[in-house]
Amino acid sequence: MTYAVSEIRSAGRPRKKRLTHAAIEPWLYLSPAIVLLVVVLLVPLIIGISYSFRKFSAFKSEYVGLGQYQAMLTDQVLGQALVNTLWWTVASLFFQFFLGLGLALLLDKPFVGRKFVQAVVFLPWAVPSFLSGLTWAWLFNPIIGPLPHWLFALGLKAEPTNVLSDPATAMWGPIIANIWFGIPFFAITLLAALKSIPSELHEAAAIDGASPWQRFTKVTLPFLAPTIVITVMLRTIWIATFADLIFVMTEGGPAGSTSTVPVYIYVSAFKSLDKGYASAVAVLLLILLIAYAIALIAIRRLLVRHV
Repeated sequence: MTYAVSEIRSAGRPRKKRLTHAAIEPWLYLSPAIVLLVVVLLVPLIIGISYSFRKFSAFKSEYVGLGQYQAMLTDQVLGQALVNTLWWTVASLFFQFFLGLGLALLLDKPFVGRKFVQAVVFLPWAVPSFLSGLTWAWLFNPIIGPLPHWLFALGLKAEPTNVLSDPATAMWGPIIANIWFGIPFFAITLLAALKSIPSELHEAAAIDGASPWQRFTKVTLPFLAPTIVITVMLRTIWIATFADLIFVMTEGGPAGSTSTVPVYIYVSAFKSLDKGYASAVAVLLLILLIAYAIALIAIRRLLVRHV
């Protein structure tokens, strides 16, 4: 009897060992990527958050607890930067999405020269953001650029002045540049989603007498909805944290009218040399974007459930 029990136990050990190896083996394959993510993402994030609890001077730093976060409550410049960030993000996203969706619907249909149009549409995505900012800044310059003179000829401006030099209109310069820069993202992703919709559904809807608008709202849009939510979420985060175009074109001016939160973080950290306060503002932006992403993911789950 004792021999039989010991034999069963010895037979169970290799099985348990195999199960342990099977559980550990995937993590061994993933370990290089995990180490890279920890080193590149997690460690800088922890260091940045720890900086937000310290006050830095030229030669030393001291722990101030929540002092940096308390200072944000009375910072009017930060409040204006938050408003500018909301305006910059919503306006850019609105036009990028609808123009990108229109181009995706156009490119989904066969026509002469479609490949050429597709190449032209995707071209802005290949241009470096720094070069895009310089190009659009030159276009808005009345001395070397045509846009102020076109706006004057259309009666939209009283004289051909630089849009970027007027606090009332300066934000529209980077927004227009960002719309041009970001349209290909939506065009590419939505075009790929359109290609995945079975053509039989459109044919069946057409046979049933559905109009083009009804086919779009009842067939195309429900299938695009999950992709739309993800692309809107990603593009919102990218736009809200995107400072290249604004800094190249206006550096946050004039009079702070184009200063968004990322631009304010850069100025605080590298011009005012206040790394602690810049880190606290960055943590605030991170929290706002995480809350936004959680809300969008919840909406996407609802949409997927109903499609």
